[in-house]
Amino acid sequence: MEQSGEAGRSAVAVVGMRCQIDINGEGGFGWRLVASNGRSVAVSLTSHDTHNRCREAFLRLCRRHDDMAGGVQHSIEGGGWVWAVWDTAGAHLAGSARTYERHATCRSSYERFRAMLPELAYAGPELWGET
Repeated sequence: MEQSGEAGRSAVAVVGMRCQIDINGEGGFGWRLVASNGRSVAVSLTSHDTHNRCREAFLRLCRRHDDMAGGVQHSIEGGGWVWAVWDTAGAHLAGSARTYERHATCRSSYERFRAMLPELAYAGPELWGET
């Protein structure tokens, strides 16, 4: 059954994706985008003081994806590549969930994530495990 409109399009594009909110050791909240195979796709690079603010930060990232910059760079540890997305003020908001051995693989992951953002903005409660 084919659905029309933005909601129908997004349901097809993000099938199986989940956004989980985790608590770090200092009590801050960060999101983690997980694919249907259980692998983490992207993580929040900022910490939020409440669960709701963390969730809103993820949705804001999805809605304002055109205002964000980003790219691929060497990991801080040196042994590979990571990607990041940042806002106009330069605050890093999202990043790869792992280090990639090859630049091309990292770049591909970055591009897939960026392409998903507009679709995730319209995802329903399934994204949050609320079905």
